[in-house]
Amino acid sequence: MKQGKSIIQLAQELDRQRQARKDYMADTRSLYVKTNGGRSQLTIHLDDAAESFLLNELAHKQLAERLQIPQKYYHKMRFEYPSLLDENVNSWLGKNPERRMIRTLDGQVRAFLSDRYRRLDNLELADAIFPLIQDMKTTEIVSSEITETHMYIKIINKRLKAEVAVGDVVQAGLVISNSEVGLGSLKVEPLIFRLVCKNGLIIKDYAQKRYHVGKQIENDDSAYEIFSDETLAQDDKAFFMKVQDTVRVAIDESKFRLSVEKLRVTMQESTGSDPVKAVEVLADRYMLNQGERGSILRHFIMGADNSRYGLINAVTRASQDVDDYTRATELERLGGELLALPLDKGKELVPVIPPSERQLANIIPLEIAR
Repeated sequence: MKQGKSIIQLAQELDRQRQARKDYMADTRSLYVKTNGGRSQLTIHLDDAAESFLLNELAHKQLAERLQIPQKYYHKMRFEYPSLLDENVNSWLGKNPERRMIRTLDGQVRAFLSDRYRRLDNLELADAIFPLIQDMKTTEIVSSEITETHMYIKIINKRLKAEVAVGDVVQAGLVISNSEVGLGSLKVEPLIFRLVCKNGLIIKDYAQKRYHVGKQIENDDSAYEIFSDETLAQDDKAFFMKVQDTVRVAIDESKFRLSVEKLRVTMQESTGSDPVKAVEVLADRYMLNQGERGSILRHFIMGADNSRYGLINAVTRASQDVDDYTRATELERLGGELLALPLDKGKELVPVIPPSERQLANIIPLEIAR
């Protein structure tokens, strides 16, 4: 499992971001974009002032998507004809006016979202679950990180363990993840932690999700900053109490035993006699890059296990070689997808691997609330 920040470092960064972030609700007619040298600045015209922020890469992508400008054309205009990009964006912002939530941090627009997007923020989530984890005496936070798009907290239960094979011990755990910028729901997912190699396997089954969808925010002002008022705080308190309940039951012994039994079954399922072919097909269907392909193949061969279990372990072990924490977590989820696959008797694993969620995400809007 890839290591990130310590809990103290995570808490400090969450507190810093709380002080630095600003959220706005704006009519798109109050927005203006100016691009120079590939860097675009969004100006929000408020009633008595104006605020300007650079657009980060995700905000660019969300803006293009919302205005229905093809990404390749948007990118071409941005770097080859910036004045044309500005004309396109500003014209469409005024042509089809709507209210959007604009989330900013450290002088940048980090998300361009719906006015129905519900803020379920990382600091409030951490405040809700840290005391709960401390009260669960047998639990331990083994990894945590906050990236531009997600926060992750990975927890194991040191008491709940089992052997997949003699000497191959795994522990139960869970992953709590959240995105403040429209890239997914708040998730609580079961985790299996393999002690022999410190691999994390995120179980596809039994995951719990809470979506960032709320009531439409009503206000006649053209643009205004959103503040965390008492009403919002009370609403969030009730919501995070439900999240606490979800965390309490996430490490379920019976579900853990079922997952361990599935792992034992995969030890008897062959991926074929050619590990190179197995990894090539896996990589093509799950859009793995060259570095990831090479890392998985290396661990697959070194593990000397051509079963589905061996391939799962190669994938989750390769997650530790990836620089990006979010991508490393995606590979841990890929291991869970491989565990969840059906497999007809007498057939090899590779031909029945279905398209991945990551491939499907290319045709699904990034933003949850529209």
